[in-house]
Amino acid sequence: MRLRDAVVAVRESGDFSALHQAIPYACFMGISAELVDGDVIGRMRYSDHLVGNASVPALHGGTLGALMESTAIFKLLWHGETTTVPKTINITVEYLRGARPQDVFARAEFTRRGRRVANVRVFAYQDDPDCPVAVATAHFLLVQD
Repeated sequence: MRLRDAVVAVRESGDFSALHQAIPYACFMGISAELVDGDVIGRMRYSDHLVGNASVPALHGGTLGALMESTAIFKLLWHGETTTVPKTINITVEYLRGARPQDVFARAEFTRRGRRVANVRVFAYQDDPDCPVAVATAHFLLVQD
């Protein structure tokens, strides 16, 4: 399925599985999204290949960054007026604590969303949404169809 078709399918059904399947990187990383109480929540399912430090053990920071960037993009696509994937301008990740070898979730909030640029804050957590393992600030260029 083409990515644009997957975006349309998500907006019609609210089921993000078509979008997940259309992005090979998301499949490899185990990153998906779902609607929870009307909000887009990202999820990265735990897998051994996501561990960055086996002696601790802790998930690799890059995997957390990938989850947070993907969650922000999924939210922008859900709320957007275009089927074109937003372009990442920059992303800054603050690692707050080690992420244990288990599933990680992420929630994104718009801090500003204009016609051409969106600013998004993303919170990654494991057991408690009020105790994030990492926080990201990202800026995206919204590309018109």
